[in-house]
Amino acid sequence: MKALNSSTVPTYDKLVWPTLLAIKKLGGSGTINEIDDEVLKLLQLPESIVEQMHGDTNRTEMQYRLAWARTHLKMVDAIENSARAVWSLLPQAQTFTSEKQIIESVKAARESARISRTASNSNDQSTAEETIDVLELGWKDDLLNTLKTMRADAFERLCKRILREAGFIDVEVTQRGSDGGIDGAGILRVNLLSFHVSFQCKRYKDSVGAPVVRDFRGASIGRSDKGLIITTGRFTTDARREAVRDGASPIDLIDGDQLCELLAKYDLGVATTMVPERRVNSSFFENI
Repeated sequence: MKALNSSTVPTYDKLVWPTLLAIKKLGGSGTINEIDDEVLKLLQLPESIVEQMHGDTNRTEMQYRLAWARTHLKMVDAIENSARAVWSLLPQAQTFTSEKQIIESVKAARESARISRTASNSNDQSTAEETIDVLELGWKDDLLNTLKTMRADAFERLCKRILREAGFIDVEVTQRGSDGGIDGAGILRVNLLSFHVSFQCKRYKDSVGAPVVRDFRGASIGRSDKGLIITTGRFTTDARREAVRDGASPIDLIDGDQLCELLAKYDLGVATTMVPERRVNSSFFENI
């Protein structure tokens, strides 16, 4: 696919086709991070565009518009998402063979939804797609804003709780100011094997760069088998590359979006209704 030579963030209609191609290249399914990374590889956009933030949120403009792209692909039955936030191709996806064709299908679906709302005299001004993926961004932004208001020690206790829920034992938070970049450690048991894991948990608003990953790796050497960084922010492309760089011990990364999913999975401060709709319970974080 030809790279986009653009000085601005591509609009959603310019992202539906690359998103479909990205999922195909991933073998028919992928997580949001995997799909977004693959789209960025296809488009070869400059870092200044990739890292542009979406208003006063923890996500980039590209992430926001890629969410809309997935939503529109779902509207035309090209993809679907599972409860574990894995997006996969549907048989209908094979009928789309060009960017023009899928954009026209998306526009037709949007117009059909508009006509349906008009015919039913609906007072709900939200579009059909806003109930699919963009609302998902809403509760996550609310949750991340709540997390950013927590005291540093409370956020560390929350991360400790998450790790315990995930199966860690002997989880401890290190003494503040003397950890050399390590906020805590624990032991993860997988069947008959145990791994000593050092973790760092930081409430970043913006992007976490490669230097943070390198510094944490250096502090973890000789002290643990694995390293884990948990943040309310997001990791830059360079940071994710650094985390799996050849010749260096790998570091696992949990960004703000994944952190939200973990809190929802373990019912920690996030209530899921039967609709389902997720709502943030602020009092949980105030009393952690």
